[in-house]
Amino acid sequence: MTTKNAPSTDLREQFAALRSQGIRARDAARQLGLSEGEVIAIHAASAMQPELAERSLYTTVALDSAWVSILQGLENCGPVMALTRNESVVHEKVGVYRNVSKTPHGPIALAVGPEIDLRLFLSHWHAGFHVIEHGEKGEQHSLQFFDVFGQAVHKVFAREGTDINALEDLVQRHARPELRPQFKTGRRERKALRPDSEIDALGLGDAWSQMTDTHQFFELLAKFKADRLQSFRLLEGIHTRRTPLPRVQWLLEAAARRALPIMVFVNNDGCIQIHSGVVSTIKVMGPWLNVLDAGFNLHLRQDHVAESWLVVKPTDDGDVTSIELFDESGELIAMFFGERKPGQPELKGWRELAHELLQPREQAEEAAA
Repeated sequence: MTTKNAPSTDLREQFAALRSQGIRARDAARQLGLSEGEVIAIHAASAMQPELAERSLYTTVALDSAWVSILQGLENCGPVMALTRNESVVHEKVGVYRNVSKTPHGPIALAVGPEIDLRLFLSHWHAGFHVIEHGEKGEQHSLQFFDVFGQAVHKVFAREGTDINALEDLVQRHARPELRPQFKTGRRERKALRPDSEIDALGLGDAWSQMTDTHQFFELLAKFKADRLQSFRLLEGIHTRRTPLPRVQWLLEAAARRALPIMVFVNNDGCIQIHSGVVSTIKVMGPWLNVLDAGFNLHLRQDHVAESWLVVKPTDDGDVTSIELFDESGELIAMFFGERKPGQPELKGWRELAHELLQPREQAEEAAA
């Protein structure tokens, strides 16, 4: 196993060799004992001699930390592909970054457009880079953002319709080639759960029943010092129900057959990315469940799903139902909702579909047919 103590030139060459075998950047970095952020950093053009840069798979330049300004500048670049992932799911959307703004609630920003819909938690954004990958098909431009552990929080890739000149102008305004971002080893430790016996479950349930907006759920968890999954378990049979495993494929295929518009949320510490609309092309490839639609791709490791929950939250517009997936460590993988806007009631068809997950498999398949 190669380690991060090897010379940068050797690491770059070994990384390129792994990528040439079709290994994804994230996995290739791990094989080298590096985080993906560290791999990007050692490809800094300013740290390489010109002859090395010319034959390097990547050339990169660090960006300043004006994250909101950078994302706002993407609007002038036209359509791009936004990618957000965690350990179990990759969420890809093609569109234009619109209405990027910082909220008054701390270091949180939004991008709210018909295609690109993001919630950004900027306290987890540590480093950003402009990345040029030199391949057989020419140059692939991207902007890639990482947390302090070198884990990607968000990426933006140029596509055929992207204005590369506008992208390069944006990079020039924010490039800081003198920066050498440093990353911590390891990963974020999951906060230790309080014992169930220390949670005021009755108070939690009462406060849950009085919610008027789904966003109040985060305040509720903070008030009662409860973990998300822990709250589902404590209120099982009241506001939550476990659904059988594995049923994610069934859920997406049934939504596709009914042309039912849904919302698909994928999160990591630094970003939530949302798709709204119908899904149509559902394919399974090994452990991966894939949505392969124009403008939206989803790649989900079904074997990572350890728990699936149906969750009902009251709002001023009526109950809102979600299907939420967790891995074996209790980390949230993805969430599914019926498509809705604030002020609108939940789609009746989505609520019915979500509850069909609770039926025995044979009954659910008959209902979905």
